[in-house]
Amino acid sequence: MPKTQTASAVTALVLAAALTGCGSEDGSGPAGDVRGAATPPARAVQDAYRATLAAGTARMTVTSKVVAEGQALTGHGSGVADLEHGASRFDLTSQGTTVEQRVVDGAMYQKPTGAQRGAVPGGKTWMKIDLARLGRTGPAGRSRPTDPMEPVRYLKDAGRGNVTRLAGQTLDGTPTTHYRVAVPVSVLARGDAGQERELRQQLGTDRLPVDVWLDGRGRLRQERVRLALHPLKQRTPGHENTQVTSVTEVRLTDFGTDVKVTAPPARDTADVTDRMTRSAGTAQAG
Repeated sequence: MPKTQTASAVTALVLAAALTGCGSEDGSGPAGDVRGAATPPARAVQDAYRATLAAGTARMTVTSKVVAEGQALTGHGSGVADLEHGASRFDLTSQGTTVEQRVVDGAMYQKPTGAQRGAVPGGKTWMKIDLARLGRTGPAGRSRPTDPMEPVRYLKDAGRGNVTRLAGQTLDGTPTTHYRVAVPVSVLARGDAGQERELRQQLGTDRLPVDVWLDGRGRLRQERVRLALHPLKQRTPGHENTQVTSVTEVRLTDFGTDVKVTAPPARDTADVTDRMTRSAGTAQAG
């Protein structure tokens, strides 16, 4: 995988994320079931989506680790996000390469550094990717850049799956309640029948287990996903028996922090959406 694609994947690898905060001002009471046993687990998870967006903004860090064929790939990202409006600004580092990334009004902008600067066409400094256009035209099941807010959004419907309340746990001084959610693959595929079919094949199941921790105000504080994927034969001939495992986490701190994200000047950007779509199509045909 090219390093620029690897760095973008750090933000929300495959389907996963983790949301963790710190600071006693974000919770209340001792460790335990801070949401209250009277709240149905599925309702608590559904409410957490709205409560998290209502927090407005936050600082975020993302870490991921992927292991395949004995090779481990790690990544780290940190930045700020406008939870309500979906804008974000991150610095992403993987395998020694750093990418500055911004998401504004449905477009992702990436600025590689060092040797990867040459990956931007036309001598520009920023690549622009129209996420909506890429989603409409990209082949199902292909790897593509992911908006850091996507994991928060898909949890909007996570309550449609089976939700189990586990135990109370203190995270970085904040009391939380731990839930386990069996998220239907159909929710993750967002109505894309082709992607849903391929996800089922890769995962070997129609549901994905997700661990979620909620704070005393019902906000998402931590969400952890461990994936075991089997590459599809038509995607990676000769490697269909290789298992790919991954763990991804995101941490949220400083709710209400100042967030200002603007698009880079148009004169400095090169739109690579169509190029990425053609590249994915060629790989699929091969």
